[in-house]
Amino acid sequence: MAAAFQRLSSNISDGEGIALSLHGINGDDDEEDSSTILLSVLVQHGQVGLCFYDSGDSSLHYMTDTPDDHELYLLSKVIQEVIPHVIITSAKQEPCMTRYLKQLGSNTHYRPEVVTYPYVDFGLEVGKQRLLSAHLPLLPANISETHKLSYLSSCISFDSPLMLRAVGALLKCLDRRRVGVELEDSRIGVPILQFHAYTLKDVVCIDRDTYSVLQIFKSELHPSVFKLQSGEKEGLSLYGILNRCRCKFGSRLLRQWFLRPTQDRVVLHRRQEVINFFTLPQNSDILMNLQSSLRNIRSIPTLLHHMSLSNTKVTDWHSLYKTVCSAVCIRDTVRQLPQHIQLFRDINEGFSDDLHYITSIIRQVVDFETSLAESRFTIKPNVDPAIDDKKRRMMGLSDFLTDVARRELEDLDARIPSCSVIYIPLIGFLLSVPRLQSMMEKEDFEIEGLEFMFLSEDRLHYRSQRTRELDDLLGDLHCDIRDMEMAVMTQLQNTILERSSSLYKVLNLTAELDCLMALSSASLEYNYTSPKLSNHRKITITEGRHPLLELCSPVFVANSFQSSESEGRVKVITGPNSSGKSIYLKQVGLIVFMALIGSNVPAKEAEIGLVDGIFTRMQSRESVSMGLSTFMIDLNQMAQAFNSSSGNSLVLIDEFGKGTNTVDGLSLLAASISHWLRKAPVDCPHVLLATNFHSVLQLGLLPSSSLMSLLTLETAVDGDELVFLYQLKKGICQSSYAANIATLAGLPTSLVQRGVEVSELYRTGRPIKRNDSASSDEQAKRCRSVVEKFLQLNLDDKVLDLQSFMKEEVLPSAGELMN
Repeated sequence: MAAAFQRLSSNISDGEGIALSLHGINGDDDEEDSSTILLSVLVQHGQVGLCFYDSGDSSLHYMTDTPDDHELYLLSKVIQEVIPHVIITSAKQEPCMTRYLKQLGSNTHYRPEVVTYPYVDFGLEVGKQRLLSAHLPLLPANISETHKLSYLSSCISFDSPLMLRAVGALLKCLDRRRVGVELEDSRIGVPILQFHAYTLKDVVCIDRDTYSVLQIFKSELHPSVFKLQSGEKEGLSLYGILNRCRCKFGSRLLRQWFLRPTQDRVVLHRRQEVINFFTLPQNSDILMNLQSSLRNIRSIPTLLHHMSLSNTKVTDWHSLYKTVCSAVCIRDTVRQLPQHIQLFRDINEGFSDDLHYITSIIRQVVDFETSLAESRFTIKPNVDPAIDDKKRRMMGLSDFLTDVARRELEDLDARIPSCSVIYIPLIGFLLSVPRLQSMMEKEDFEIEGLEFMFLSEDRLHYRSQRTRELDDLLGDLHCDIRDMEMAVMTQLQNTILERSSSLYKVLNLTAELDCLMALSSASLEYNYTSPKLSNHRKITITEGRHPLLELCSPVFVANSFQSSESEGRVKVITGPNSSGKSIYLKQVGLIVFMALIGSNVPAKEAEIGLVDGIFTRMQSRESVSMGLSTFMIDLNQMAQAFNSSSGNSLVLIDEFGKGTNTVDGLSLLAASISHWLRKAPVDCPHVLLATNFHSVLQLGLLPSSSLMSLLTLETAVDGDELVFLYQLKKGICQSSYAANIATLAGLPTSLVQRGVEVSELYRTGRPIKRNDSASSDEQAKRCRSVVEKFLQLNLDDKVLDLQSFMKEEVLPSAGELMN
């Protein structure tokens, strides 16, 4: 059998009998994304070492020891991206780690399980020994420890002691919980199929608040009643409108790009050249053909994981076959495309002939039609002569057993009208006769020359001399065939696992291709343009648009933005509420963000220079769970922008200072702007600041500087009606138009008029008199009462009555009216 399989492999390697077909095969291609991620971390002396295991593809990711601040910003960034289900750490912790875990435990949206192990479990030598003892299915079983150490040193960095100590604790947790192998034999360890280095190098700094306020992601409850508790879907967000990926792993990679925007110009140019190719009208057919092929790509790590456990189902073989066939089709298509584009060249070179070999050997070995019908692995004819011989015997048994049954019937009692010879796996051949009416008790079942076996559905089953001879002659054919086919499947699995590196290249490159074609499709639909990426410290956007609002608004007014090293570095934008200040700030932030993930942008033209971070103070988070006031959270956001931004950062500030006393808020705002202007020209970031504190300009609280630009959004007043034109222009807003906006909002006219009156008195420094709290009806009623009492007086009688009336009625009433 092994020789036959080897011979078939040799024939395929020589190119014999190769034909690719995806038609006529049906199977369940749905995959459940139920992976578990366990992250192990150790923090010591300002350094953090971590690693995590993803059960979805049995991969171990490690990050070399890296400096982190006392707030553990880097660790927070990693956890935000990885979203582990379990966090493993030492019971002996530094105070900063204790604070961080306490804060993480108070989070209402994400609360992972935290597991603490004794400090000895994080020993360096313990970690190395556990790594050497780990279950690595891709390595030979008899490999020596020295060779295994050499292999591991090429996969994982041994120069990071904190990370290695974290690996030891992670492997202990995996073995205790048996992640992914809960139902397997206890001798089978948790497999590690891949090692990946995890890095945050060249990542643009964007915090959670910025992602939220710019609406880059937006999770919503699933509308299906069956998924209300656990299901979420992406709402109206930047990720939602750009994600046109055809594969789940493509969508996951695109999310990683969103969570990890990069400054690396090489990476961005690599993405841009692919997007620019597919956005050309003449390449639309190629785009659709490649996206059609991508639909058949399945999760290769999941399939290889099943193979490593020898738990491969028929649907897994079907999925692998479709995946590799589609990969070969993608390679053949890409070979016809311009090879100066790096990704096309990588696919052409990375999709090796191993894919052709795997496709061909699966096609020639696996009988998909029979396998799906019998729900088990079966092979095609001419793979193994011994299996073919046994199957021929099985196929000829029907007529042969009929002849045997005819001869058996001649030797039976004349009362028995018929009989048959049947084959039952694991039991063998049996003679089956109908149960007669006279056969009531078990003693009646005895027939001379036959050995009674069992009764089933009014038929009696016996062994006879002839059935024993059949057992000896033919044996247990069914079980033999299954065992032999399983042996072929094992050899086929091993052959594919030996070429697993080629399959992982398929996964990585097709995921990247899927993401870039998704961005190309969105660019074509929404009329985006390719931004120019430069090494200068400037940002120029011509006729930029908000990528989300333009989809919801029938008319959108485009606005430009320009910030260079010598001018326009700090922009102060004034204007009435609802004039579009916040939208403009978010628009600039989103366009810069899109350029930093390699996407085209919604603008006529754009040039994006060096940007290392996007910081915002635009929207306050919920503060109940944090125990902080709204204004304190605003201050924290500003502090983050001050402490973390550099001369290459983009800072977006909306209405800072309004959460406290007007004078104090105005003072803090003026001090903040002055601070940035004093950092010019090297350390001043690109600052866009929208405010309704017009006094900061009218009172001359800001220093004069060529780096500061004063902008406003144009409006027009038509009678009493305020019209928003949403057009950005240079200048200062002279009025907030609060009364007009209040009227538009539906406030009572008398209330608005009183507000205008008080505002004018306050502005001119005149005294403000309090309005009578009583209504005009009450005043009229009081006046009528005084008049009636006056008419009832007898003025000829006593002068004292008149004096008393004046004192008790007229003077108090006059005082009330005066007030």
